[in-house]
Amino acid sequence: MIIGVPKEVKDHEARVGLLPSGAKALIEAGHRVLAQAGAGVGSSIADQEYAEAGAEIVPTAAELWKRSDLVVKVKEPQPSEYGFLRPGLVLFTYLHLAPLPELTDKLLEARVSGVAYETIRESDGSLPLLTPMSEVAGRLATQVGAQYLEAPSGGRGIMLGGVPGVAPANVVIIGGGVVGHQAAKVAVGMGAHVIIIDRNLDRLRQLDDIYSSQVVTLASNEYTIRESLRLADLVIGAVLIPGASAPKLIRRDMLPAMRKGAVMVDVAIDQGGCFETSHATTHTDPIYFVDGVLHYCVSNMPAAVPHTSTFALNNATFPYLMELANRGLEGACEHSPAIREGVNTYQGHVVYPAVAESQGKKWKEMSVVV
Repeated sequence: MIIGVPKEVKDHEARVGLLPSGAKALIEAGHRVLAQAGAGVGSSIADQEYAEAGAEIVPTAAELWKRSDLVVKVKEPQPSEYGFLRPGLVLFTYLHLAPLPELTDKLLEARVSGVAYETIRESDGSLPLLTPMSEVAGRLATQVGAQYLEAPSGGRGIMLGGVPGVAPANVVIIGGGVVGHQAAKVAVGMGAHVIIIDRNLDRLRQLDDIYSSQVVTLASNEYTIRESLRLADLVIGAVLIPGASAPKLIRRDMLPAMRKGAVMVDVAIDQGGCFETSHATTHTDPIYFVDGVLHYCVSNMPAAVPHTSTFALNNATFPYLMELANRGLEGACEHSPAIREGVNTYQGHVVYPAVAESQGKKWKEMSVVV
């Protein structure tokens, strides 16, 4: 199989879908690897490292996409890449299709088989390819929030951990999963007062055991969220329904009661965001204000630390990529239910029900698509 590694084109996206070590392993397994010139530069990986691993350096994206059987990347195709989509191509990347009907239509029209990192699910319910970037995004959410709470950045002028004699910032985390846990870990480490809100009482018990008196855990409901927001300095949205649009847990009418200059970081923005006032932003233009509350809704947060993120991502994705290369898409799906869960589009059909439901589309089981 010919595996293509393009250079990412999304705003400030410097991660890369395959490391030279992965390229070498694929080549030793009998496959060919094409790497676009400059694909790894943003992650401090030179073209020479890919060449030394045995990959062919391809000068343009157009040539790479045309020659590849399977394209492995990091972020969903951008409009400038739509023209490269074609029948028979397997695309292995983060897709986050639920809030992106235009991209979904393009994949269906081109009959591309889209395998989404974020919906690959193991038998224990874990999401192994979402976890590493959730870990990065969760930690970054607190780091970014602390930065934007500074007055020159537009925030209230609050130090997250306070100082002796001055109270720390109040951090409210909506969602106690991987993102919420990692955000809390950093916030507690910086000395903030932390509240974690989740609807899963068993998860709240786990977090209470981990942090003991260092965090307050609250069962999620509209009243609890509304009251917690009133005194919040930093709010982190960390809600996930795999493959589906995130629920809008913070409504517009809750914002006027919040402190002016408070910061809201919506890590769920890839799935449409969990704040009603959220819309996707970029690293170039990351923030905006609604009712005096600063919103940070960058849809590829881990790209801010591309070296760390690239290595963390590849640690998780590579075994699945090797399975796809060795067995082909259909064979890999037959052998691995986890990979089957990752297939969102196949031969012109949506085959992941949460995506179809989010967009009002019909879906089919992959096994019945002919």
